[in-house]
This record gives sequence, C-alpha cells and structure tokens, in this order.
Amino acid sequence: MFGDMMGMMNKIKETQAKVEETKKRLETVTLLEKSNDELLTVKITANREIKSIEIDDELLQDKEQLEDYLILTINKAIKKAGEVNEAEISAVAKDGLPDIPGLTS
Repeated sequence: MFGDMMGMMNKIKETQAKVEETKKRLETVTLLEKSNDELLTVKITANREIKSIEIDDELLQDKEQLEDYLILTINKAIKKAGEVNEAEISAVAKDGLPDIPGLTS
C-alpha cells in the first residue's frame, strides 16, 4: 500500500509539472476574435492576455458604439480563450491523474 501511495504521489507531481508546462505553452497560443462586421479585432492568448486590438476608423466616429463593440468582442475573446485553456489543462490533468478508487470525473 505504501508503494502505491508513493507511486500516486509521484504521478501527481508529474502531472503538476505537465500542467505548468501547458500553461506556459498556452502563453504562445493566440486567438483572434472579430466583431460580426469585422470592424474590431481582438488578439488574445489562450491564457486570456490581450495582445492587441484593431479598430476600424468607422468605429472611431461613435464613442458609444465603439464601447459596445469593445465589450462584446473582448468578452467573446475571453470566453473563447478560457474554453481553449480549460480544455488543454483538463486534458493534461486527466491523462496524468492516478486511478483513485471512488474518485470519478
């Protein structure tokens, strides 16, 4: 039983290291989110860090419209990045976790 416990602990440590590696890799994964009419583009990493925002000149004429576009498009970008991040981290964690009786996912 002690050997099993040590094996599980080692597997958990390995998984933690893989999760950290994945988080670091996700810093380099970039996603583009555009408004429906493509007047606004947000570039974001899978770790939810905004890298750039491109605004068409047409949007600069109306402050309120620009604000609405920013809110909608940035929120969509953050959601998409979060989904990619969660999927990647979950896959690594699930593959690396030891089989623990009674623990189901």
